[in-house]
Amino acid sequence: MSILLVVIGIILLIVLIIGLKYNPFVAFIIASIFVGIAEGMKSADVITAIQQGIGDTLGSIVLILGFGAMLGKMVADSGAAQRISSKLIGLFGIRNIQWAMVITGFMVGIPMFYNVGFVVLIPLVFTVAASSGLPLLYVGIPLLASLSVTHGFLPPHPSPIAICAMFGADVGKTIGYGIIISIPAIIVAGPYFGKTLKKVKASPIKEFVSSRILREDEMPGIWSSVLTTLMPVILIGMYSVSTIFLPEGNSLRSVLGFLGDPVIAMLFSLLAAVYLLGIGRGKKMSGIMESLGNSIGSITMVLLIIAGAGAFKQVLISSGVSNDIAGLLTKSDMSPLLLAGLIAAVIRIRIGSATVAGLTTAGILIPLATGGTVNKELMVLAIGAGSLMLSHINDSGFWMYKEYFNLSVKDTFKTWTVMETIVSTIGLFGVLIADLIL
Repeated sequence: MSILLVVIGIILLIVLIIGLKYNPFVAFIIASIFVGIAEGMKSADVITAIQQGIGDTLGSIVLILGFGAMLGKMVADSGAAQRISSKLIGLFGIRNIQWAMVITGFMVGIPMFYNVGFVVLIPLVFTVAASSGLPLLYVGIPLLASLSVTHGFLPPHPSPIAICAMFGADVGKTIGYGIIISIPAIIVAGPYFGKTLKKVKASPIKEFVSSRILREDEMPGIWSSVLTTLMPVILIGMYSVSTIFLPEGNSLRSVLGFLGDPVIAMLFSLLAAVYLLGIGRGKKMSGIMESLGNSIGSITMVLLIIAGAGAFKQVLISSGVSNDIAGLLTKSDMSPLLLAGLIAAVIRIRIGSATVAGLTTAGILIPLATGGTVNKELMVLAIGAGSLMLSHINDSGFWMYKEYFNLSVKDTFKTWTVMETIVSTIGLFGVLIADLIL
């Protein structure tokens, strides 16, 4: 009965958002209250779950998104994104620009959390599309496919690294296997799928695109442009490397851990951009701060929608639905790897969070993963692949993508949801093939 109520709750969301044109944030809150009460939760517990979901979700990303929006504005306004885009186009050519986006997304995505990578690289996508005259999604989907794969499959991202620890899986092997499995998933979901989206109308948030094409002498140098754009990657990556070579308690590792925290990394990167792309090039601080203030307005609704998705997610978790679903699936006799992917996929579809789906699945399957009969590293990857399946209206990433690209809900399903499902399906298929070989 509880699973049926969740289905009804998701249908209610769809009706409110698509049919009745409700603001998604309001729709999420209404659906959260309905599901919570229908599941037998006390009204006070429902409100608590909503507040907890909003707090937990925004608490983890509001600073990242805020600093990221400011950094993105600086990168766009200064001409840094235009400089980088022109260099990429020059190196790869317009014909191969999708592969430039794939490489950029993968390199940046390995050490960087998805939300950070998204807000840092989105201005670059917008500028490359504008400079090349290519359709926005044709350029953007390959990069986002790379980011999504690294988020779901590869340590040091939160879910894969935590699952490695829970299963006792070798992190190095997980990364190695994950990269191999990631390649076909990215290629199909990125460049090849992106080629089918040329007719989908998308447009960037205007705050992240320079109002005009700058002259050569008006743009910053390539090194300062790359440094400010990739500084979050550098700082976070340095800490990730330090965890491999330096023991816990090491003073250098502690310093790098502070600088490599996503929030601190974004703050330092923003401060560097203020100087290198602003003050250092003769711009006034008052003008810079005004520009940064304007950037926040563009993500206000994005934050509210993400908050609503967090509330809905927490009500589903607090009501015990994920455990009910998983309990049904664990009775199956299918392959443990396929079972892991399926459980993660079902929880992901119901709850929305890839991280929650991955960690919940891992907790359920610890006995299988540690029993000695299953490849632990492939189990991590199977869960990661399943956790990316069928992203839809209860996933904050769905709404970030929709709002940043100014898409309708229908077109978001046709592009983002399909891309995530391709990544998930090919990734899980790759895990099963690897299991036959290893």
